[in-house]
Order: sequence, then structure tokens, then C-alpha cells
Amino acid sequence: MSHIRIETTGAITHIVLNRPEKKNALTRDMYQTMADGLKAADASEQCKVVIIRAEGDMFCAGNEISGFADHGSDPHMGETVSFMHALLNCKKVVVAEVSGLAVGIGTTMLLHCDLVYASADARFILPFINLGLVPEYASSYILPRMAGRRRASEWLMLGEPFGAEEAREVGLVTKAVNVDQLRDTVDKVASKLAAKPSFALLQTKALLNNEADDIRQHMDYELDIFIEAMGTEAAQEAFDAFLNKRAVNPDKFK
Repeated sequence: MSHIRIETTGAITHIVLNRPEKKNALTRDMYQTMADGLKAADASEQCKVVIIRAEGDMFCAGNEISGFADHGSDPHMGETVSFMHALLNCKKVVVAEVSGLAVGIGTTMLLHCDLVYASADARFILPFINLGLVPEYASSYILPRMAGRRRASEWLMLGEPFGAEEAREVGLVTKAVNVDQLRDTVDKVASKLAAKPSFALLQTKALLNNEADDIRQHMDYELDIFIEAMGTEAAQEAFDAFLNKRAVNPDKFK
């Protein structure tokens, strides 16, 4: 069974996280498959809209932490970078559908989507600080501009979860709806977008995306610091504690 399903119907491509038994935690292969799916959608003359959604009751648990820790200074970086650059560079309209919990990159990727619809009970968390890490993929650039410096600092420095309504208030989420209405809401929005004139729709996205070069530059800058953070004693202690299901040693996590 593929952990990423890619399905195309008319002008709409669906990228579906399909690993519900592992809470849709992302592996190297999953990142690469998503990257390839985005690039294929971008190359398609027919495709106008990409929907990113997930099976199960959790959108994404972030990275598969065992593989993440095992790669030292290269935590899926090639595949993750490929996916995130494909998402940033995607010329088609990207719509995310989020139910349940979005952890780490499960939230980070939403910053690079055009529209985000969430269930009213969805929760988001950027827990990097709790792993001895720093923000990723330009979240420290985008979030202050989206949510304000104070809110961004709270989310990134405390690493605590926040809800769909708070996310909607600052623009991370376009709209929050009851979970039983979410799929229908996203499908209707995607159909409306697909009915728009291609040139006007895609050029509107391009005009809105006029900070892409700055975002790309900040992505690379953050990545250098992220890799450096991976090598710190605090990060190594956090990963070891997680994998061995024990409490963090405060003498090493400082």
C-alpha cells in the first residue's frame, strides 16, 4: 500500500497522506513522492488545483522521528527540501484540508499553501524548540508577517499547541468548519477554482507570490541553522529521550 496516493480528476490533483496507522508521520519516500506529485501537477497543462489532504483522524504527525534522528545532520534533508521547494515553486493553486492534529512540518507546509481549510477541532503545533531545534522552511520569516511578532514568538518559542480558531484569526487557516463538512467544503472550493480561467487564476497566484525569492533565501538560511541545531547536545538528548520513551535529562537539555 502506498503511503502517498496521487489522484487526478479533471483539473484537480489530490495528494493524499495515507499512513493513518502511523498518524501520517512522513518518511523519506513519502516526501519524495509528494515532491514528484507536485512537479507533475505543475507540468500538467490540464491541472489548475492541487489538494493536500490525509486519511484518518490526524493530518500529519510530522517527521518519522526514528528516521529523522538516525540521519544526524541529514534528517531526510534531500527529500524534505525537494518537497518544500516543489510546494513553494508550485504554480498551481494549492489547497490544504486539515483535520485533527498537524505537528511540525504538518503545520509548516500550510504556510506555503494558498488556501487552508480546517476542522473546527483541528490543532496545530510547531514543537521544534522542545526538540532543541529551530524553525524550518521560512516559518520564522512568514509567521511574523502573517500572525505578528508576538504570536509568532509564542508559537515558535514555547512550542505549544493552538487551535483552528486562533489559526483562522491570524490567517494561517482560511476557514474552520465542522469536521463532517470539511471534505465537501474543500471539494466545492476546488471545483470553483478549477472553473476559473487558467491564465487569470495562475497569474493571480503568481502576483500574490511576489515574495517567493525572499522566502526561498530564508528557507536556505534557516536550513543551515537547523542542521547546526541537530548536532547540539540538547537536540541529541531530546531525540534519544523520545526514542527510548524516557524523560529528558535537564542537565543535557540546556
